[in-house]
Amino acid sequence: MTIQVGDTLPAVNVTTMTNEGPKPTAINELCSGKKVVIFAVPGAFTPTCSVQHLPGFIENSQALKDKGVDLVACISVNDPFVMDAWRRSYSLKDQITFLADVNGNFTKCIGAEFNWRGWGLRSKRYTMLLENGIVKKLVEEEGKCELTAAENFLKDI
Repeated sequence: MTIQVGDTLPAVNVTTMTNEGPKPTAINELCSGKKVVIFAVPGAFTPTCSVQHLPGFIENSQALKDKGVDLVACISVNDPFVMDAWRRSYSLKDQITFLADVNGNFTKCIGAEFNWRGWGLRSKRYTMLLENGIVKKLVEEEGKCELTAAENFLKDI
């Protein structure tokens, strides 16, 4: 990945789903003035993401808040309708914000892109801690979902 600890998030739009429909949001503005954890998954509804990565952050959402985290966000190179359907499949409200990186612009900008099984652009699995839009901790996955899992990431923040 090209983004590193100490870097500022780029001013790139991602999309969130609102009651009025999809809404472009600059990711750096979303993180401005907040302590934020962003975790990236290769795809919504995929096995490891659905069985391990996302559920770990759901289970640890209160522990993250207890550590001063204002916002936990999951990002994937998917459309906002898929990300919203994934959120609804867990009956989530505000515990986690789902971000759709529709064309992979954010993913490419931070150097996290790869071609997953020949199916096209996806994001590597990573978890980052940001304070006021500045990367304070960044862990890129080496295995399936161990280093970037919520319970492991929490240990050092």
